[in-house]
Amino acid sequence: MKLVKDTDAKVLKENKVSDQEAEEAIKTILTWMGEDSKREGLLETPKRVIKAFKEYFGGYTQDAEQILSKTFGDVEGYNDMVVEKNISVTSHCEHHMAPIVGTAHVAYIPNERVVGLSKLARVVEVFSKRLQTQERLTMQVASALMTSLDAKGVAVTIDAAHQCMTMRGIKKEKATTVTNYFLGQFKDDLNIQNRYLTYISK
Repeated sequence: MKLVKDTDAKVLKENKVSDQEAEEAIKTILTWMGEDSKREGLLETPKRVIKAFKEYFGGYTQDAEQILSKTFGDVEGYNDMVVEKNISVTSHCEHHMAPIVGTAHVAYIPNERVVGLSKLARVVEVFSKRLQTQERLTMQVASALMTSLDAKGVAVTIDAAHQCMTMRGIKKEKATTVTNYFLGQFKDDLNIQNRYLTYISK
């Protein structure tokens, strides 16, 4: 299976920018907006923005494979799908850096071993805390689960609103986007795929 390319840690290290340099860039943007970056209410804004960005984009320093490295074999032969629904997703689109807010549903069919349920949500978090397209985000989560867990199948669905089209541009406030990605048995067996889709629709 061809994997969705992950962020190159070496490139990130080579392109490292200091907090001070990033804060100066925010000051420049404030000036470009027509603001006075030296007025009292904005003096600490560059520092706060960079602190917030570290939270928004913390996924660049996290490794999904490591998160999924601990599995459990004491499941008494369980071999049906595991579905985790309604995982909150907050990301930012790579085209406008505008928020993407929605919900993810994740399922996998274990191959003798399972992973802790919280780890499924954490993998979604790792890839969502980066600049993204929803299509790539959906595929990255699925690919990470499939390879790290050696799963028999994986399904990922994301339903999200993109503020780049709800707050600007076409301004369709109620529009949402749904993406699905199926691997293994979820892709090959429509009965399994339909069971999954029924579960997440309830």
